[in-house]
Amino acid sequence: MAYIFLLIGFVLLIKGADLFVDGSSNIATLLRISPVLIGLTIVAFGTSSPEATVSIIAALKGNAGVSLGNVIGSSIFNITLVVGIAAFIYPLKVESETTKKEIPFTLLASVVLLVLSSDMILQGFDNNALTRSDGLIFLLFLSIFIYYVFEVAMKNRQKADDRKIPDSVKWGKSILFAVLGLAGIILGGEMVVRNGTKIAYSLGMSETLVGLTIIAIGTSLPELVTSIAAALKKQSEIALGNIVGSNIFNILFVLGSASVISPLVVDGKVFIDLLVLIFLTVLLLIFSRTNYKIGKIEGMLLVFGYLIYIVYIILRN
Repeated sequence: MAYIFLLIGFVLLIKGADLFVDGSSNIATLLRISPVLIGLTIVAFGTSSPEATVSIIAALKGNAGVSLGNVIGSSIFNITLVVGIAAFIYPLKVESETTKKEIPFTLLASVVLLVLSSDMILQGFDNNALTRSDGLIFLLFLSIFIYYVFEVAMKNRQKADDRKIPDSVKWGKSILFAVLGLAGIILGGEMVVRNGTKIAYSLGMSETLVGLTIIAIGTSLPELVTSIAAALKKQSEIALGNIVGSNIFNILFVLGSASVISPLVVDGKVFIDLLVLIFLTVLLLIFSRTNYKIGKIEGMLLVFGYLIYIVYIILRN
């Protein structure tokens, strides 16, 4: 039954995130918020909301391995498999601002996570942990990112004011979608954590491994679906922007909120995964700087990289 409830939880997470993104985007449209602001915040936050729900619930239950594994695993999944598949479908055009500010900011967030997790090496403590003060630092960095996004939005304000609001976009329907989506995300997240942890123990898997694999892949499905849909519609900027924004929210908002609620003990194995994440973010930056697009060959390399990583962490367990 645990497998069935896990599957139902994933369905609720995915559908909930879909409704939440639609509802929130429509509300932003009605408020005449810039499309740039919608893409970098609401859509990114909406597709990251399953990770946030799962990690916060796991933190409340004392399952730190699930929280950390989910965030790091989801971020690696996003950079490799999601970007890779989207680029293979249709080469991803990269905006210059993305290579100058947004991807470097993602890299900065990953490095900050590595530094704040290294208590034994840097401070001589008995164990590694993300404390409440570390969580506040993450949220401070997030506020800096939000400020940057608002600066970008202000520059594009004229474009937002000129947009015509479709007749199908209504306040009542938009609010209903957002509320139903949020409910689906919360309920689905609870089911995924509870049943994913049960399955992990029954198979002799560690909390960190199940977070890095089963839960990470499940909670990253909204990013995968959104980016593939964008690539099929040849809206490549949305595909890459969604991933970059989601990874920033994953580290800064999700881990920041989770560790403020309940300090997270860091498993030593996670440091290898963190170094993999940093390496992949640098690789994404290099690929993005090559003619400002990520092509089919780079996409295939990223997908292949994820397959190697999955084999490694399964054998490591």
